[in-house]
Amino acid sequence: MSGPAPFFEREGPRWFSIPAHRPFVDDLARGLLNTLEPLGPEALPRATVLTPTRRGARALADAFLAVGGGRALLLPQIRPLGDLDEGEPPFEPGDLALDLPPAISSRRRRFELARLVVDHGDKLSFKPGPVQALELAKALSDFLDSCQIEEIPFEDKLDGLAEGDLAQHWQVSAKFLKGVLGAWPKRLGSLGLIDVSERRVKLLRALERQWSESPPTEVLVAAGSTGTAPATADLLRVVAAAPKGAVVLPGLDEDLADSAWTQIEGSQGEQHPQGAMKRLLDRAGVARSDVRAWVADVDSRGRWRRRIVNEALRPAEATADWLAQIAALRAEAPGLDPIAEGLTGFSVIAARAEEEAAGACALLLREALEDPERTAALVTPDQTLARRVMTRLQRWGVIPDSSAGAPLAAAGSAILALHLARLVEEPLNPVRLLAFAKHPLVLGEDEASAAAMLERKGLRGAAPGSKDVLRKRLKDAPEALALCDRVLAAVDHAAAVYADGFAPPCRAAQALVEALEGLIAPNRLWAGGAGECLGALMAALIQDGEPLPDASPQAFADIFDRLVNEETVRVGGATHPRLRILGAIEARLVRADRLVLAGLEEGVWPQGAPIDPFLSRPMRQRLGLPPPERRVGLTAHDFAQAASAPDVVLVHCERRGGAPAVESRWLWRLKTLAAGAGLALPRRDDVLDWVRALDAPAPYAPIGPPAPVPPVEDRPRKMAVTRVEALTRDPYAVWARDILKLYPLERPDEPVEARARGTAIHAAFETFAETFPDAVPADAAAVFEKLYVDALVHAGMPPTALAREKALAREAALWVADWERHRRTTARKIVVEAAGELSLSINGRPFTLTAKADRLEPTADGTAHILDYKTGAAPSQKQVDTGFSPQLTLTAAILMHGGFPDLGKPTPGDLTYVRVTGRKPAGEEQVRALAGEESAAAATKALDGLSTLIARYDDPAEPYRSRVAPQFVKEHPGDYAHLARVFEWSTSGDDGEGE
Repeated sequence: MSGPAPFFEREGPRWFSIPAHRPFVDDLARGLLNTLEPLGPEALPRATVLTPTRRGARALADAFLAVGGGRALLLPQIRPLGDLDEGEPPFEPGDLALDLPPAISSRRRRFELARLVVDHGDKLSFKPGPVQALELAKALSDFLDSCQIEEIPFEDKLDGLAEGDLAQHWQVSAKFLKGVLGAWPKRLGSLGLIDVSERRVKLLRALERQWSESPPTEVLVAAGSTGTAPATADLLRVVAAAPKGAVVLPGLDEDLADSAWTQIEGSQGEQHPQGAMKRLLDRAGVARSDVRAWVADVDSRGRWRRRIVNEALRPAEATADWLAQIAALRAEAPGLDPIAEGLTGFSVIAARAEEEAAGACALLLREALEDPERTAALVTPDQTLARRVMTRLQRWGVIPDSSAGAPLAAAGSAILALHLARLVEEPLNPVRLLAFAKHPLVLGEDEASAAAMLERKGLRGAAPGSKDVLRKRLKDAPEALALCDRVLAAVDHAAAVYADGFAPPCRAAQALVEALEGLIAPNRLWAGGAGECLGALMAALIQDGEPLPDASPQAFADIFDRLVNEETVRVGGATHPRLRILGAIEARLVRADRLVLAGLEEGVWPQGAPIDPFLSRPMRQRLGLPPPERRVGLTAHDFAQAASAPDVVLVHCERRGGAPAVESRWLWRLKTLAAGAGLALPRRDDVLDWVRALDAPAPYAPIGPPAPVPPVEDRPRKMAVTRVEALTRDPYAVWARDILKLYPLERPDEPVEARARGTAIHAAFETFAETFPDAVPADAAAVFEKLYVDALVHAGMPPTALAREKALAREAALWVADWERHRRTTARKIVVEAAGELSLSINGRPFTLTAKADRLEPTADGTAHILDYKTGAAPSQKQVDTGFSPQLTLTAAILMHGGFPDLGKPTPGDLTYVRVTGRKPAGEEQVRALAGEESAAAATKALDGLSTLIARYDDPAEPYRSRVAPQFVKEHPGDYAHLARVFEWSTSGDDGEGE
């Protein structure tokens, strides 16, 4: 680095450049400090420096302190030209801003445009709803910004916009744009406001005129901008021509061959990293050779890195002579391989997927912190990846200064508000109601037990059909009922504005806020960065949301959900001073000792050309708008700047979202250039090994099925026939339920169709038989249908399913009526839900077998038929014969041994499943054993099988294994598969089974 540079001694215009491999803000601050400080203590604070972004302005202020050795300095005026938040003007140059109306806020603008979208919806091929209008308003905002930044008077060009051979969609789009954009200036005028972009351009133009007529006499420097907007480019030209003015460009490629430089034009030039600066210099009438170096560069390694990166990213038409350029580079340094020199400190990581890439980035940043003098930064346009890296860094207690922030949608207060908005749509949705009631902001310190009771008694199982049903469930739990009433009152308050099913979103938002503040103290609800961000969003909806069209509860919830998911909470608090996570634009001026460039996949970095819903490429060309590829060129410049740093690691994923990913074109070009030189980009596979080792479990050892061995005295000595069936198929379920007493809980909003159908058919048959024990009435079908439907309602079947079941119930009832008449001709009486039991001695120990028969039909010949109702598939003959479904046969054994006292010891009759569905056929009998010897033999065989089974489990070494009959898994998945960790051992291969 040379001494004080006489930057302002020569006549203007003064154009400078800082090479891409140099730390931009450090060199800028050092040059200004070395130049101005010798002129006196007032020289530096009188200077003005314009930066492209707010973060760039802060970085420059930090750089002045760093190069000043930490001593106190009066800094120059540092002001950003762009990347401004709402309410922060682009420059506000004195009284010039007083002549312009204030700018409309971004949210108010979007809401007003959404209103215009709805008003002109008749010009579209569909009628936009509130959410669609909001999305189209965002696209309209982008279109207006583009036209205003490029200073294109689009109003006069809309008439012939869709002329030519264009699809019907674009014809419709042109008519719609003409209607909406014709009304927009009038609406802005009535509000007394102006678009932000238009105001910014007008201010920059006014400043340009003022500085052209009365140039500033003090030092004026514009640094880091590439002048992509015409107004900014013209202002830079004026700055460069000021008496003490200068423009400092970031990374102008002074070594690119003249032939390649001239080829940076047209569509390919739009995508080139030097495209923006070439357009800027051409507009200013400055030759590239007239741009001087801001600093004397003595870093040969950095110079070769910059040369390699720029060569790799040269225009596609100019890549044909890469081998000649490689030879020319090597000829410039005969005793040195400049390609190998430039690749020193440069490495690549190819991760399998996003999670592995995030782990690699976190480890690379953490590795840099081992040296207390080093700084590190992650640069990526992928905010999701940036947040993953932040999460990974937290394991070491490291919190970087991140521009990615955190999504508002993940904040507790926002989640709560979204739940309430959705509850207005579905007030009794058990899952959402439970999530809302158990939210930490809603739940008081002493209400944990109340929330548990609300879940257990009120919201598990079938969804309550009404608030009265829910309150009835909680009548024995007053604390849970009080909590429930508080929550329902908040839902009712938020829903009160929808008197006729629709409400203005501004009033819906106000009601939502009132409901939340009625539940939660405002100092808790709006606390922290997330609370402030949510509060600002709600205030904008209330104050500026009046133009939005009326919305239903569902539409408002969708609008609110969309707005919340677009918000980012800026992470505050203490952050690590040597660690940053930056976006691609922010990294243009900021440099660290190590840069990790991640997200290098096509579609991520660079992003694909945006899809405009209103304008085709020919339409954009007629308007004079830049092509979508221009954005690719700007991001290419940012990549080239960052990739020229001394220590750079490029990270890309082989798969994204489970699908193969294509590595970035820039990374591919760098690899190709290195291969042409007979080299390869260095790899950091060791970092991937660290990632995999860091999160790797212990050496993989497949687990086997569980095989608990409880003490013999704890094993059941009394079992129902249904539990015997469970012991036959899945002994582990018997261990969990009958020994450990772990009873399954119903899920909130449990689907009840199949269960309700089975419960209802049993209840209907029982009530019908008890009401008509002898003769079947003439209107039996109607009676049974009503009994069945009433039982379905009582079982909790939702109305949507009930409409279908009523049709099936009618068909089922007709079949049941005929079936009952037929059965009554042979049955002496009908016995329903009869309880029986049989005491046995197995291995010298007592054992009791119990059963509850759905229906027994004693006959005059001394037999008793056994019937079991089914609404689903009945067990097959083979399952019954092999003992896997012993319910009927064991019930027959109890019957023939006198286990049903009121019936004596009859001979088992037919063992029958009665399947009732209402479909075709509406019902059917499926006999598994005929009356007499066949059923008696089946009963004896089942009883012998039971004795053998229980005797086996009397062995202290016999375990209760999981799923010993896996062929029934699909039919009977069971309630304890998760407890038995079935998925783990059933998919781990043969090595793990049976252990």
